[in-house]
Amino acid sequence: MSDPRPETGSTESDPGDRGPRHANSVSGNAFHGPAAFQVGDHNTQNVHHHVTHTAPATGDPLDTTADEFARVVGAQWQEEAGLRRLLEPAPLPVRWRVSERKVAGRVVGATGEGAGRARFGPLPGLGPTTRALLRDGGGLSELHAVYGGLASGRLLLVGAPAAGKTAAAVLLLLDALAHRAAQGVPADRARVPVPVLLSLDGWNPGEDTVTEWAADRLTREYTLFHGRGGRARARRLLEQGRISLFLDGLDEVTGKLRGAMVSALETAPFRLVLVSRAREAVLTAKKARLGGALAVEIQPVRPADAAGYLLNRLPSAPSRAWQELTGRLLAETDPFAAGPLAAALAGPLAIALVRDVYGDDDPVDELLDTALFPTAAAIENHLLDHAVVAAYIRRPGHPRPRYSARTAERTLRYLAGRLTQEGVHDLRWWHTSGWTGHRPRLIAVWIVSTVVCGPPGTVMAWSLYPTPLVAVISVLSAIGGGYGVARRVAEFSEPQPLSSAGWRDIFTPDTVRSGIGQWLFVGTGLCVLLPLVFDPGPPIWLLYLVTLPIGFSELLVTGRGHKILSGTPFLSAGSGRGYDKVRKGFDRPQVVDTRSVGPVDVWRHHIGLRLFLGLLTGFALALYIGPIIAWTQYPLLGAMFALTAALWTGAASVLAGNLAVATALTAVQLHFEKGTPVRLMRFLEDARRRNLLRATGPVYQFRHARLQERLAARSAPE
Repeated sequence: MSDPRPETGSTESDPGDRGPRHANSVSGNAFHGPAAFQVGDHNTQNVHHHVTHTAPATGDPLDTTADEFARVVGAQWQEEAGLRRLLEPAPLPVRWRVSERKVAGRVVGATGEGAGRARFGPLPGLGPTTRALLRDGGGLSELHAVYGGLASGRLLLVGAPAAGKTAAAVLLLLDALAHRAAQGVPADRARVPVPVLLSLDGWNPGEDTVTEWAADRLTREYTLFHGRGGRARARRLLEQGRISLFLDGLDEVTGKLRGAMVSALETAPFRLVLVSRAREAVLTAKKARLGGALAVEIQPVRPADAAGYLLNRLPSAPSRAWQELTGRLLAETDPFAAGPLAAALAGPLAIALVRDVYGDDDPVDELLDTALFPTAAAIENHLLDHAVVAAYIRRPGHPRPRYSARTAERTLRYLAGRLTQEGVHDLRWWHTSGWTGHRPRLIAVWIVSTVVCGPPGTVMAWSLYPTPLVAVISVLSAIGGGYGVARRVAEFSEPQPLSSAGWRDIFTPDTVRSGIGQWLFVGTGLCVLLPLVFDPGPPIWLLYLVTLPIGFSELLVTGRGHKILSGTPFLSAGSGRGYDKVRKGFDRPQVVDTRSVGPVDVWRHHIGLRLFLGLLTGFALALYIGPIIAWTQYPLLGAMFALTAALWTGAASVLAGNLAVATALTAVQLHFEKGTPVRLMRFLEDARRRNLLRATGPVYQFRHARLQERLAARSAPE
């Protein structure tokens, strides 16, 4: 990797120099990608990032945490950049300039020249950002130098829709991680903050400071900060400026909330990179302006660069249609008189779409027909309309797509329509239960739970009192119990909070000790008291056996598993709102598999861990009731009581009380009503792999707002 330090005294375009350049010279970081979709204004870019993971620093424990966090973030965004196809060869140059829009204050306020002490000193290996350095703009390498040397530590990245702002932010993040890893001295590495890209969705500045909100997001999205002390470590890293936030999606927030966010960011103790469309940034600046921010604007792609990129992806002797299209682009020399084609291909999104939609021998020259495509918008809409089909075409050397293009198009159009109808860009899979009427699911769960859970109780009642009245009462009780289970399904039709607790968050040393202590206390107490009342009393082993579920319930109630017990007879004492998902007093061993948490991880957590714990809860209640009845009556009756209790408790806590199960049931219902795939989560992950969706924490988003808008516009006839 070349030295990222700017040479402030030179303007020569030397390959080894990454300092200022002339206006027409840009260093080698670039847009790229055959399928460029991203949310908001997200487009693909290209640059190779080879991050060397150095040994963690010793001394301050936060040094080790920061180094491990940098490794996790690097792995996360290397994978994500690969899925977005940002790391491929044959790049499109990306250029930026200081924005002339009224979105920020004076440049000198950001650079701090002549103002004495700067808020943030230059990062190790970088010089201070000056007006001279900013004069000619530059590429991504120069952008990193600006980011690392800006005295105010506030960088505002703006541009037109589909200009590639978020992709530039992702590549800047990778550059920042590479620069951090390149610091051989632990003290220098500790001074370079770990960059983290977050969306602004879900932040209410009136309730939480940006530090508290960011610490909560890091705790939920990275396993490194799970467990006891994790949130406190994340907060300390933020307060000490050892994390820098790259905040995306400002333009997707409502106007009044945007102003509140910008005002709240004034006091952030860490470096900031804020990404927004230029229009929304101008509107926000009229009400609230981020003090000391430097606004840089991504420039349109030049027609000659677009033609060079397309030709690099073609055979050495391209077809006549491709020659005509690239020739037209090369002939465009006046940016103010550009035709529809050059105007449409001014952003990486449309350029990548052209190569995706049209093969080597396809009639790509039809885009030159001004009768068919009189405007740049018409060309872009045509490309977007064919994006899904292009993503699901079977390609040589690749496995057959799991879904047909027709199914994928229908599903994505439905999803885009739903999100647009709700006015959001985040696809929260746990909210899909509210997209359909709950009555079919209620009836199905009612029937299944009654048929499966009812017979053991009916047989037990008949064996005790073989009369028609008892039989009728037991059958009606089973039907009523089934309805009660089914009613819990209807609860998920309303938006539910997402709990992301994992194994180590529930079975922590503290909660395990608490559960064992409760079990031994209650069991020993019964061993002492019952012989005073009954003669002879139950055997000691039976008392400890039947009190074991009390210890298990104590473990869940005092940890993050309390909701699994909610509503369970005898076991749910104390599992109310006082034991919420924000408990911070847990302990757990050092995390080994530190990683970022994605939508599929959270869904599998619910369908796996919580499914198992729900079944275990049913077994605990059976163990609580069965042995007592077996001892006081007879073993068969105790076994029947235990089976009945286990079935009904398992149905209540597993079938009807699990977000992932509710989502799976909704997916089946959507399949029959809308023609979407039965395994909806697998489809969403497959669409992400095909670069049509992206993952941000536990939610999915369309790769580009324009793709969502276009699919939603075409969803009405469907």
